[in-house]
Amino acid sequence: MVDCNEGGVIFIEADADVCLYQFGDPLKPPFPCFEELLYNVPGSEGVTNCPLLLIQVTRLKCGGFIFTHRLNHTMSDGLGFVQLVKALAEITQGGCEPSIHLVWCRELLNARDPPRMTCPHTEYDEVPNNDDDETRNEDMVYDSFFFGPNQLKAIHQLFPHHHHRQNSSFEVLTAFIWRCCTIALQLEPDKEVRLMCNNNVRNKKSNPPLLPPAY
Repeated sequence: MVDCNEGGVIFIEADADVCLYQFGDPLKPPFPCFEELLYNVPGSEGVTNCPLLLIQVTRLKCGGFIFTHRLNHTMSDGLGFVQLVKALAEITQGGCEPSIHLVWCRELLNARDPPRMTCPHTEYDEVPNNDDDETRNEDMVYDSFFFGPNQLKAIHQLFPHHHHRQNSSFEVLTAFIWRCCTIALQLEPDKEVRLMCNNNVRNKKSNPPLLPPAY
């Protein structure tokens, strides 16, 4: 539930004595001084009893600016936030209202009453952790990897020729990352683990449609 207390959105304005080129070309994480581009307002973290949205706009001395935000994921996913930003942009450019009215309608995804499972969902079973898992988490290093057309082409070529047209780039890249991850973690051959992928179901074709476009 959302407590509509008219508190508004936490909004921060800042100025930085740097230019955009100093963040690298092309722009990709990790960014220098990232912590200063999104101030960690006390009480703004977490899921419950915290603000839904935190926005910071930092002006650069070259005339550019950096827009950062912290989003409460129980309220919206990334695409939902993009829809919100587009609506705000239309209003700031003089529009009286957004061209697409955003939709809440959480009841559309409610379970049946009473709930009825039609198949087992083992993906939601808890996998017990052991001491080795905790040690690996402590030693984990976060990094970002970007896969463009050339990288995807090279990964496709690692597969047998008859698989090239059968598998999508998403499947090929997922399998490649999965293999690298399990090798890096040095998992036992019989260990049960989970691979989770987010999926946008707004455009899922059904009659009637599962969700409205502006959900």
